[in-house]
Amino acid sequence: MLCLSLTGNDCRTCLTQFQNHRESVELLELRIDCHEEIMIEDISWFLESVTLPVILTCRRTKDGGKYAGSEKARLKLLEELMDLDFRYVELEEDVRRPDLEQKAADRSIRVIRSSYDLVGIPDDLYLRLVKLRRRGDIAKVAVTANSLDDLMKLFRVEEELHDIPEKVVIALGEYGIPARILYRRTGSLYTCCLPHGADEAAGHLSPEILRDLYHADRVNGNTRIFGIIGNPVMHTSSPKIHNPAFDQLGINAVYVPFLVDDIRAFFQLADILDIKGFSVTVPFKQQVLPYLGKISREVKLIGSCNTVYKKNDLWQGVNTDFYGFLSPLQEELEAQRIRKALVIGAGGAARSVVWALRNYYCKVCIVNRTPEKAEKLAGETGSSWKPVSQLDTITDVDLVVQTTSGGMTPYEEVDPSLGYAFTGREIAYDLVYKPKHTRFLKRAGAAGCRQVFGMEMLLAQGVLQFESFTGFTYPQKD
Repeated sequence: MLCLSLTGNDCRTCLTQFQNHRESVELLELRIDCHEEIMIEDISWFLESVTLPVILTCRRTKDGGKYAGSEKARLKLLEELMDLDFRYVELEEDVRRPDLEQKAADRSIRVIRSSYDLVGIPDDLYLRLVKLRRRGDIAKVAVTANSLDDLMKLFRVEEELHDIPEKVVIALGEYGIPARILYRRTGSLYTCCLPHGADEAAGHLSPEILRDLYHADRVNGNTRIFGIIGNPVMHTSSPKIHNPAFDQLGINAVYVPFLVDDIRAFFQLADILDIKGFSVTVPFKQQVLPYLGKISREVKLIGSCNTVYKKNDLWQGVNTDFYGFLSPLQEELEAQRIRKALVIGAGGAARSVVWALRNYYCKVCIVNRTPEKAEKLAGETGSSWKPVSQLDTITDVDLVVQTTSGGMTPYEEVDPSLGYAFTGREIAYDLVYKPKHTRFLKRAGAAGCRQVFGMEMLLAQGVLQFESFTGFTYPQKD
């Protein structure tokens, strides 16, 4: 189930939150700790106004909630509210009140026994779930994932505790986002989501993103898992390329972002989840190479890989950046209207760009903030190079390509091309796709240059990735 946590400061606001997301959720959690004033008659009115089962929750500040009153008053309040038509009530692991549990049983209210760790994942995670289950109908843990190793522990819960059919595993933090999307793979009965505009804790997603983009409620044991790895990675738009295409073709698959801190740990996670393929973004396009059993000609040439898929139990790597970059320039390159190019940056993306241009016999000058990297890439590709301080000396180019993360959200104010004087004759190409209009492209556009937006390359290389992952042609939009 997708559970909507209602965090409004009164019942009317909570009802509006429910109505705004009614079609996307199957369960509600009424967070009365968020209310400015807890009014029993208002809560009764709310329960009569909704059509879904509701969890009664009054979360303490130490558990990440907003209730700061005395524990005695809180438990008395929960006891009074259990006279209302709640389906579930959440009681923390340290609450020892048999009378509350008995009242819940008498009222047919199921008890969710919960444990919170806002810092990390306890060493006794599995044992804690077993103990919670003994003291309630449903065992719930909400823990903070700080690494891929932590994430792996969460995806092992179902294997370790398969005999506990009703349990809830909530992963906080950006590393935990895959466990929220793939909550069924953790054996979790539900995953929590927040209304639009709510104060989002790290790792929370809206119900529409979970249902409409990731189809989290439809993931099952036969769902093929694909994804994208990087650090950072949560800004990615790639799920919006792949997941709608899976849905349109009726493929039981999902494409998920994975924040990665260690490439070796990710391959271990890939084995646990039986991941079938993944996109690779910074800083792993070169780090991934030693783990691949077979690589394409472009990967060998460039020394950089952005697409990995499994075939015959062997990880294989290709580079769709190479052709994705060329796609918007194909006409000019074939007509030989691009003869000289300036490439800003010398990272993994720049390698693909430079090799693609050199493949069309373009003369390339590489400029980078770290001169040694520019010199190294220039030597490997037969290009020239200059330090960024000499951008103002570069003239007479047909194409300027910005390959760095400068200008990307949240660094919108950065323009890595400062110093270069646009003439209006150049094509200005920025690989950054969010925001669409970067400072680099705005400056080039003001000079009269034709602009190529990062989203054009992202879509082109994403289509090629999809075909590598699935063997199917990317579908046309309905």
